[in-house]
Amino acid sequence: MNIDGKHYRTIWLEEDGETVGIIDQTKLPHRFETVQLRTLDDAAHAIKSMQVRGAPLIGATAAYGVALALRANPSDEGLDHACERLAATRPTAINLRWALDEMQKAVRNQPREARVAAAYARAAQICDEDVETNRKIGEHGLGIIRAHAEKKGGKRVNILTHCNAGWLACVDWGTALAPIYRAYDEGIDVHVWVDETRPRNQGASLTAFELGAHGVPHTLIADNTGGHLMQKKKVDLCIVGTDRTTATGDVANKIGTYLKALAARDNDIPFFVALPYSTIDWSLDAGSTIPIEERDASEVTHVSGRLPDGSIASVLIAPEASPAANFGFDVTPARLVTGFITERGVTPATRDGLITLYPEHRKGQAA
Repeated sequence: MNIDGKHYRTIWLEEDGETVGIIDQTKLPHRFETVQLRTLDDAAHAIKSMQVRGAPLIGATAAYGVALALRANPSDEGLDHACERLAATRPTAINLRWALDEMQKAVRNQPREARVAAAYARAAQICDEDVETNRKIGEHGLGIIRAHAEKKGGKRVNILTHCNAGWLACVDWGTALAPIYRAYDEGIDVHVWVDETRPRNQGASLTAFELGAHGVPHTLIADNTGGHLMQKKKVDLCIVGTDRTTATGDVANKIGTYLKALAARDNDIPFFVALPYSTIDWSLDAGSTIPIEERDASEVTHVSGRLPDGSIASVLIAPEASPAANFGFDVTPARLVTGFITERGVTPATRDGLITLYPEHRKGQAA
């Protein structure tokens, strides 16, 4: 992804080879600022405060968080403490746990003097793997968009997405947005309906920002507009991301995704979920067992924005005495999902479909 002509990943190693750089996503879209992570506390804060967010990027940041922690304490106790601390920051995204497991495999049997180097190497590898995975998701999803374009005789393909599952949610490319970027770059006429995604407005602040930076035509809409647009035949397909997907195909994604899936089903509109292998939780069969993060009520009662004088402020939009609930995710049942777009191909949202792409997870075989 390019910002002002310069290519950025969302996370990188600084020139000293130890400090981790990130884009502070809490400042977007009004300010583009980077932050340096030097300690375990810095990494945990970045994930918890959502300076970094999106399941794949959370995993990558956690991986580097382990490396930062081992610089201070390379013992088994230091490794265990780092993993416990980072695992507690965001309970829904399974990529976080996956990345921590990968880091433990990489360093647990290493001598103490080799652990830091091994941790940095595996963290960098996780980032590179994420980029390649998402590039392949883009390739496979491109075929779906191209088919819609051909069916419409080359007329514009209108795609609805929810939250942010683009470059900013990953190390590069994105999941749900990767096929859209590929289609746009190939010259297909695409347009994206961007849900604002209350309460944190990641659609408005992040998806609209990165689509605009890449030049992709898009329109920001209120969350409740999607069903109306589907009824009016102004949506050709939906593509969203996911923070955790069960072995049977149930999908946990940003709150409001379930309602979009219901509207899509009622209007016979394909509803696709784009995901990397690290987002599949093979230990769960039912979406009802996915832990749903509950965040601070202030995200519902307040909105952040730029004032006419250019300053950024948080503004109360509700009565001060009114309580608020802030559930971060909901679960879309597999029956409402047309298919999964993965790095290995497109498949129905079923256990058999997933096993066809990932036969190594067939029961009776090692995961």
